[in-house]
Amino acid sequence: MTKPATTTQAGAPIASDTHSLTVGADGPTVLHDHHLVEKIAAFNRERVPERNPHAKGGGAFGEFVVTEDVSAYTRAAVFQQGAKSEALIRFSSVAGEQGSPDTWRDVRGFSLRLYSEEGNLDIVGNNTPTFFLRDAIKFPDFIHSQKRLGDSGLRDPDMQWDFWTLSPETAHQVTYLMGDRGLPRSWRHMNGYGSHTFSWVNAEGELFWMRYHFVSHQGVEAMGAEEAQQLAGSDADYYRRDLFDAIQRGEHPSWDLYVQIMPYDEAKSYRFNPFDLTKTISLKDYPRIKVGTLTLNRNPENFFAQIEQAGFSPGNQVPGTGISPDKMLMGRIFAYPDAQRHRIGANYNQLPVNQPHAAEARNYQHEGAMRYQYNGAAHRTYQPNSFGAAGGPEADPSKGIEANWEADGELVRSAATLHAEDDDFGQPGTLYREVFDDEQRARFIETLIGQGRSITVDEIRERFFQYWTNVDATLGAALRTQV
Repeated sequence: MTKPATTTQAGAPIASDTHSLTVGADGPTVLHDHHLVEKIAAFNRERVPERNPHAKGGGAFGEFVVTEDVSAYTRAAVFQQGAKSEALIRFSSVAGEQGSPDTWRDVRGFSLRLYSEEGNLDIVGNNTPTFFLRDAIKFPDFIHSQKRLGDSGLRDPDMQWDFWTLSPETAHQVTYLMGDRGLPRSWRHMNGYGSHTFSWVNAEGELFWMRYHFVSHQGVEAMGAEEAQQLAGSDADYYRRDLFDAIQRGEHPSWDLYVQIMPYDEAKSYRFNPFDLTKTISLKDYPRIKVGTLTLNRNPENFFAQIEQAGFSPGNQVPGTGISPDKMLMGRIFAYPDAQRHRIGANYNQLPVNQPHAAEARNYQHEGAMRYQYNGAAHRTYQPNSFGAAGGPEADPSKGIEANWEADGELVRSAATLHAEDDDFGQPGTLYREVFDDEQRARFIETLIGQGRSITVDEIRERFFQYWTNVDATLGAALRTQV
């Protein structure tokens, strides 16, 4: 079978892909060897800047099927019983760079896109139901504390524990991180959470607060610290390989989606502030309601184009879904798409992996680097205009996404409003004493002993002891005697 001709990027056939054009066999290379220049220039630009957090990851495609009737809570087409949607998921680590080992202790990203008939819905979360912060203004500082020192270029435990112990709201997430969730067996063997409180609206216009929980069919399993350390040196891409190979073997990982639903008015008096990302909403108070099943059944054909260039945003909502007054969530609405505009380009949403697949994008945004879609606005790049249907699309209030909750008050800079049982150490203490079993507590303490011994600054080590004493007095006392 004859191979097709190699061409330039413009489609013109080339004479050779193995030898540069030179003046004689041993002479200088000529600049007008167009294919050589184009090939090297393209090579120089093969990598886009890596994500700042969540740089190392992998992913796959699949299908989300709604098996239950949740129409009482949302009118979103993607969540109506029987609906099927193409899905994309990207798993990741938070702190490490592109080349970091998969099995370093870390929170794992769980970012899902559903290509809905009403547009893309992105649920951008983690394998924990909480996060380190409740206000986005501290997010750059948190990430900086997890990265590298400016002089040596090395990661530094003093730096991260300095930030954590000066930021008591981190205690709940750090308890998760230092427990089994910080070292999952694989991406397949962990749950995923939207973490934030979002909003759903039904066909009658009733609003509900809600949280997303993806429960693994493979079970939730942890990896031992010794095995994780060994794999970090022998197979730095262990999680990525595990996911790809499992799907290639036909072992398609799956998760059931459950939601917690809270009536709108109950948020005002609930014992914890439901818009504080450092808190969970008790499953006893608001049991999980099943929605459907997510199955991953297709590996990417091109990792760079389909996974590395995937740009998620929690601002990608659809009619019937929305955000909440969560300060971290509201900050992420700007931060995520802005990061992708910097990392990939102004028109990153026109890349095939980011385009809506079951819907069409139509608006009056135009021009910018790499734009090749015109969104049906013909030559009219403004609105309102006088050209009817030929002039472009028109907003429809009956179908569109609107802000669906109310807020008033003075402009202030303050923490989230405290509810009856709100404090920074209560829920992590409950997690340690009542959720962890004896074996999990033993592994947790062993991990903290190692962390404490890595701290070299006395003041920070003392705050480390106080931090965990605030979580649990017996735990703090044990660490003082063993670190």
